[in-house]
Amino acid sequence: MLPATPVGYHGRQVATAAGGVYGLNRGAGFMRLRVAGVWLFLLALSVATNAVAGEFKWQAPDGDHVVLDFDGKPVLSYMMPKLDESSEEKRNDTFKPYHHVFSPGGETLLTKGPGGLFPHHRGLFFGFNKITYGDGKKCDTWHCTGKTFQSHEEVIEQEADEDGASQIVAIDWHGQDGEVFAHEKREVDVQRAEHDGVAGWQIDFSSHLETADGQPIHLDGDPQHAGFQFRATQQVPDKTAAETYYVRTDGKGKPGDYRNWNHDDPTAEGNAENENRPWNALSFVVDGQRYTVVYLDHPSNPKPSRYSERDYGRFGSYFVADVTKDQPLDVKYRIWVQPGEMTVEECAALSQQFISK
Repeated sequence: MLPATPVGYHGRQVATAAGGVYGLNRGAGFMRLRVAGVWLFLLALSVATNAVAGEFKWQAPDGDHVVLDFDGKPVLSYMMPKLDESSEEKRNDTFKPYHHVFSPGGETLLTKGPGGLFPHHRGLFFGFNKITYGDGKKCDTWHCTGKTFQSHEEVIEQEADEDGASQIVAIDWHGQDGEVFAHEKREVDVQRAEHDGVAGWQIDFSSHLETADGQPIHLDGDPQHAGFQFRATQQVPDKTAAETYYVRTDGKGKPGDYRNWNHDDPTAEGNAENENRPWNALSFVVDGQRYTVVYLDHPSNPKPSRYSERDYGRFGSYFVADVTKDQPLDVKYRIWVQPGEMTVEECAALSQQFISK
């Protein structure tokens, strides 16, 4: 069974899906969340990020996706395809759920779906390429090779109002023979906020992963093929990769300068800077407009966290973890999206706000 309370951050009243192993108990858990919501409101008064007026609304599901709007313009799209094995191409297009992210103005899709450079990269996504489970079986939920895949099972909760929006979904992880070996509860919590005078999206991503049959799971990989990551639209590698740069705790990088934790040589020079960063920021250009996406790691997530960056706009971090019957995995991250550039100081302020929760 998955936990009785959501793993994310929202404190608003919600409509709960009934029945099934993913049903939730609304009582004491929501009282705790309401108390937490009051505390977070008070905290927000003391930091540079403030809510922006408007209203969020989840649209009715449209086939394999559901869209979150803000004042009639798209914010996120949850992509929940049903696995189609009628062809290799169809399978590649449908082997994992993920979230698309739109620009703060709602006019531009900032993330990539199926196809393009590295077709398994999708928007905001979470998986590992070196998983061991059960009695030594191995699988890869990053590339979803063989019969491995992730499947959308249920939208547990969805809510939206003038304060923000949230969604909790159930996702199953399928192993080398297509069998379910893990249950995931994935949550996004979105606010329209203003940071130092610039409006953007604040997206909290959290995941609760537990074993499906009580057997242990070992999650592993490398910085390029595991963890929670963001992938920019295919337009970036096609047209604007030369304009991509990263902002890190040690300063603003140059276009073409991207760093990666060296998986082949853990003692390599530079690995220390690419490990346990509290945040990392990608600055890239789409349709002539520059955007900055800040990836914020929480100190409660497993460590060490090892980072990867690419000029085509895929970045994030991974970790190694074990999941057992008595020890599920809980992680939480925040993504900040805004037009224009950002400084080290601005990114660091967002990090401090996040980790103070």
